[in-house]
Amino acid sequence: MNRNVLAALSALTALTTSTALAQTIAITGGTVYPVSGPRIQNATVLIQDGKITAVGTNLTIPAGTTRIDATGRTVTPGLLNAASNLGLTQVGSVDATNEGNHSGDLNPAFNVAEGINPQVVNIPVARMEGTTTAITRPGGGLIPGQAVLIDLNGDRIEDMVSQSPAAMMIDLSESSKGAGGGSRAGVLQRLRQVFQDALEYERRKADFRKRDMQDLSAPAAELEALLPVLHGTLPAFAIANRESDIASALRLAREFNLKLVILGGTEAWKIAADLGRAKVPVAVYPLTNLPSFDGPGARSDNAALLAAAEVSVIVVEAETGGPRDLRFAAGFAIRNGLSWDDALKAVTLAPAMAFGVANRYGSLEPGKVADVVVWSGDPFDYSGHAEHVIIEGKDIPMTSRMTELLERYRHLPPSY
Repeated sequence: MNRNVLAALSALTALTTSTALAQTIAITGGTVYPVSGPRIQNATVLIQDGKITAVGTNLTIPAGTTRIDATGRTVTPGLLNAASNLGLTQVGSVDATNEGNHSGDLNPAFNVAEGINPQVVNIPVARMEGTTTAITRPGGGLIPGQAVLIDLNGDRIEDMVSQSPAAMMIDLSESSKGAGGGSRAGVLQRLRQVFQDALEYERRKADFRKRDMQDLSAPAAELEALLPVLHGTLPAFAIANRESDIASALRLAREFNLKLVILGGTEAWKIAADLGRAKVPVAVYPLTNLPSFDGPGARSDNAALLAAAEVSVIVVEAETGGPRDLRFAAGFAIRNGLSWDDALKAVTLAPAMAFGVANRYGSLEPGKVADVVVWSGDPFDYSGHAEHVIIEGKDIPMTSRMTELLERYRHLPPSY
């Protein structure tokens, strides 16, 4: 889905949903964690027309406002899962329910947006655990394609897609070795060639159209899609786990002026100082901490060590249905040394900043999208749960396929 199509869909969505967003909501009396500033006790978050209009104490609440009493509760921004397959995968082992993979090794022009199914059952499950937005991404190949940012609300793709594209996926893990002839060195050689060819294509489009130049390593549409990445306007979201692969990603970023974000980063702690100096964010999987050939140096305090080196840490959990565990992944990182405040930032503002959407998401500030969660207690503890999940100013019903099945079979007929 290109930018023009997205703009047209967004305009249509704005017209059709403006009435639905007219509600004014005041969340009162809670302990508010704006993320962009210190916590505020006994505070109010005021929401109107899908946006946050005020955060603080002693606010004037307009007449007719719907009130949510958050006394004794914790109030945070909605969580942002930066590496999900939400809307693209329902049952991982059933190909018919998977829309995130495109055949071939080089697919920069492949955008997953129109493969999203708003009706997949894991979206309401993720919402009930406080996730309000997500980067949903393609997989497979050396350059799997374009990831998009979605709001976890709405019955149509047009209602959900917020940023398209949001990032270009690049795989530097052991999974991409086949694209380089079985060698990591071959992978890097091929990537450099396609990057150089994209820049050559940009310089000589007229010659390309006249076929007055040598053949390039990819079709025009694929090379064109790489240009925002090579101009540093679209993040390169690079899967890399081994220390050497992360170092290779840093070299590529320096050579081609990439806005780099590392995904996985199993051994990122080994190269944390370099990542901190380069100001490269790292999205880690705290719940996936077992050594492998792709990351033999796995350790549970990876996130804490990165934060200590002033690396912007993002916490992710991307297994099918896994976004329900995003908050527990953050809690696991806290258990292993990451501060509570850094953990909250790692699932809210840090990913929003990494993908260039912090002007709209990631913190509780006036003017931002009203994605807010009211928690019964600590969101990173099993004893806490989400009581209200507000997405774009709408208080979302706390129901899912799981709760529907629970109610259906809560009282069985005598024949059972």
